[in-house]
This record gives sequence, C-alpha cells and structure tokens, in this order.
Amino acid sequence: MSVFHDEVEIEDFEYDEETETYSYPCPCGDRFLITREDLENGEEVATCPSCSLIVRVIYDQEQFVCGEVVSAPASKELVKC
Repeated sequence: MSVFHDEVEIEDFEYDEETETYSYPCPCGDRFLITREDLENGEEVATCPSCSLIVRVIYDQEQFVCGEVVSAPASKELVKC
C-alpha cells in the first residue's frame, strides 16, 4: 500500500505539450511528474524524480481515453454438427 503525500486534481498540474507530461511542485523543490500516456493507461500516481514522495492524481479517466480505434474480429457462424 502506498502512502501519498497528497491528492491533487489534474487541473492543478501544469501540462507540457512537447513532452506530453503533467507536473506539479514537490516540497523538495523538484516537480511531481506523470505522462499523458500514464493517465490513458489508468495510472494515478505522480512521482518526484528527486525524492520518494508521491501524489495521487485525481482525474476522470474517460477524458484521457486514447483515440485509437480497435476493430473487433469478424464473427464466425456456429455450425451445428
């Protein structure tokens, strides 16, 4: 079980479009980081690269659903033997 330093709304993070990374100030002076890809994959923990603190990111996962379309396999008819 993880012990979170805090719980922070995604709206309070800054977004860097170039790296697709959200960041939030850490008490150690660095920043908590979480990528857009992490959020799309359901991750909710932002980590600080300089210390051991972590924060829980509060966000609506549906807003981060990847736009990728995956086609369903063609259905096969069942044949009675």
